[in-house]
Amino acid sequence: MTFDAPSFEHSDLPDWLHPLAKASVDVDPNVLSRFLPPDDPSVRNSAVLILLAEGNDGPEVLLTERSWTMRKHAGQIAFPGGGVDPEDAGVVDTALREAWEETGLDRAGVVPFAIWPALWVPVSNFGVSPVLAWWQTPSPVAVVDPAEVASVLTVPVQTLADPALRVTCRHPSGFSGPAFLVGDLFVWGFTAGLLDKLLLLGGWARDWDPSNVVPLPDRLVEAAWRSEGSRPEDVRRMTAIEHDLGGNDPEGVE
Repeated sequence: MTFDAPSFEHSDLPDWLHPLAKASVDVDPNVLSRFLPPDDPSVRNSAVLILLAEGNDGPEVLLTERSWTMRKHAGQIAFPGGGVDPEDAGVVDTALREAWEETGLDRAGVVPFAIWPALWVPVSNFGVSPVLAWWQTPSPVAVVDPAEVASVLTVPVQTLADPALRVTCRHPSGFSGPAFLVGDLFVWGFTAGLLDKLLLLGGWARDWDPSNVVPLPDRLVEAAWRSEGSRPEDVRRMTAIEHDLGGNDPEGVE
C-alpha cells in the first residue's frame, strides 16, 4: 500500500518553522537513513507524528515513554505513532489517530506541514513515514493507556541541541548511534536518529562530540533482550539494525 503525499501550505507557519518546512519539501531519503523500504508488498506501513509547538523556552517536541511492561521496545522514548489501519485516509491520518489514542491529543489544533520519505525498520518490516506538524493550538495531553504509554512529555528543542546532553549510544550488539540525555530519560535508537535529523534540517543543530560514547543503560538493555528473548541469537543481534538512522554498523553484522 502506498500513499501520495498531500500538498501543504507553509505560509501560515511561524517563522521558526520555515527552515524545517523548506528543507522537508525535497529531502533526500538517504539523508534520513540508509534503510529505505524495499519495493515489497509485505512491508507494513506505519507513521509517527513529529509534533512541534512554541513553548516557554522556544520550540518543543512531543514525545512518549513506552510502558516498561510492553512486549516490544519497552521503556523507550518514542514519537506517537503506529501501523496504518484500513480505515485511515493516509499516513497523516494514521499519525494523528495514533497520537490521539496514546496521549488524548486534540487533532483539531494540529497543522501537518510535511511528510518525510518512509524509512524501513528491517526486523519488524515496517515502513515508517514521519509526519511533521505544527501544534498551533496545544491541547492537554496525558497517558491514555498505562499499558501502552508510561509518560507523555514535551522537550525543548534547545535541550536536544545542547552538546552537553548529546552522546553516542553503544548497543551490546555493536551498533552505535546518536542519543540524548533528557533528565533521567535516555533517548536512543530510531527516535534519536529522527531527532538528530530534525535538528539538522530545522537549523537547530549545534556541534557536539560523537566520540563521547556511552553504553546503553542496563535497564534498557534488559528490556530489549526481554522483548527479543524468544528470537534466535543471530536475529536478536540484527535487531540493532532497526534503530539505525545513519549510525555505525553493528560489529559482525553485514
